[in-house]
Amino acid sequence: MIATLLQLLPEADFLSPTIDWHAIAPEMVILVGSLVLILLDSFKLDKAKPFMPTLASLVLLGALIPVITLAIDGSTRVLFGGSYVVDSMSLVLKALFLVSAYIVVLMSTNYVADGDYWESEYYSLIVAAVLGMLVMCSARDLLMIFVALELLSIPAYMLAAWRKGDEKSNEAGLKYYLMGVFASAVLLYGMSLMYGVGRSTRLDVIAENLVRIGDGRGAPIVTLAMIFVIIGFAFKVSAVPFHTWAPDTYEGAPTPVTAFLAVASKTAGFVALIQIVFYCFAARPDIIQPVFAVLAILSMTVGNLIALKQTNVVRMLAYSGIAQAGFMLAPFAVIETNREQALSSIVIYLVIYAAMNLGAFAVIIAITRKTRSAEITSLGGLFSYMPGLTVVMTIFLASLAGIPPFGGWYAKFGVWQALIGGNTALGYGLAIIMAINTVVAAYYYLNVAKTMWFDEAPDGDTAPVKIPFTLIGAMGITVVATVMFGVLPGLLTNISDFSPVAAALGR
Repeated sequence: MIATLLQLLPEADFLSPTIDWHAIAPEMVILVGSLVLILLDSFKLDKAKPFMPTLASLVLLGALIPVITLAIDGSTRVLFGGSYVVDSMSLVLKALFLVSAYIVVLMSTNYVADGDYWESEYYSLIVAAVLGMLVMCSARDLLMIFVALELLSIPAYMLAAWRKGDEKSNEAGLKYYLMGVFASAVLLYGMSLMYGVGRSTRLDVIAENLVRIGDGRGAPIVTLAMIFVIIGFAFKVSAVPFHTWAPDTYEGAPTPVTAFLAVASKTAGFVALIQIVFYCFAARPDIIQPVFAVLAILSMTVGNLIALKQTNVVRMLAYSGIAQAGFMLAPFAVIETNREQALSSIVIYLVIYAAMNLGAFAVIIAITRKTRSAEITSLGGLFSYMPGLTVVMTIFLASLAGIPPFGGWYAKFGVWQALIGGNTALGYGLAIIMAINTVVAAYYYLNVAKTMWFDEAPDGDTAPVKIPFTLIGAMGITVVATVMFGVLPGLLTNISDFSPVAAALGR
């Protein structure tokens, strides 16, 4: 009887799915590399420890090779029935994650070794988190997005509490974990509602069903589902009012981990928002545009106002990151009338933000090797004994403030241009609020620069400190990128031309 049933089924049902191994090569390199790191840690703990950062770096740079070859090929590759797509935008974001993680490894090498932390597991967790980020870039399915999000979040929870004997680090990890779990629960509930109304986990199928539902029966459930999903991701990107975990987590976590959370983890949250909003929720701009406008206004305004009062540079950068998240959320509010430019401006901002923020944290690590404090007053007189470091930090601060010719000005100009190009009252209002907040932010960034250049050293000790070569490499990469993106913005404009992506979104 079983043989008879098998004969009735189509032969194709028993064929293995066709897998484009070139398309998933970056993920496979990271997966294999992660397994190698874990096995070395298991069998050669003490002997392998000195080689773990080098191996992690080689794994991350090795994954860049297939990303480059896929970019040269230029074709869009669709896998698993449309649930996984490798296109120009996903490749740019994958390259961003790999380079950012490589810089974090450079920042961590001496920091972790000198601090007597567990080294092998540290690098294994970073590489595992990057795998989730790469999957997120190509995911076009609710389940795949959620699994990728958890794959990158769970290692981050552990990394935040990596200073096991430090109360602040334990507090940072616990707060991040509890708030992250709550956000995941809210997100998953919203996704379950989306699955119910969309009749699929595929984003494109859900989008079609959202158009069909329109304002008719079932519309309240659609609104609730969208809001819950957006709230879930708002926690991940530390948007106000879902930002309360960020300052304490950033201050308590080891500084390289803080840089990783502030850049790579936050960028992953924005990538997830891009996937959900542009590929699915764009069918209902009447719901998402006002929600994102409110989140953007609150984040940029509250983040900047609280940053003005901070005396610790890490906490200042935490609130600065909240404000920067508001700038990146703003283009979502003009998705209906200026979709292509909104998408491009968000990706450009993510790239430039990664460069200047990672660089700022690298400088903080270098400075605290001497001061043992991240208080702004401890930076006093830095120019008198470490002028090179002062100049580099000033470049990053000027870029974060949006001062030409550094990359930050182009990131902000791109968002402002997208808002104005939307030609809507909401877009014009957001552009004005963004301009005001840019001026407010310039005050506390330039206050740190003033302290370094003109104030006296707090303890009178002006002996320079030796900076490790790996940390110099991290600062060198980020400062070159920050300056280059500001002087030659056409480089980013070319790689962020997502016209084919916009066409696929229905333009």
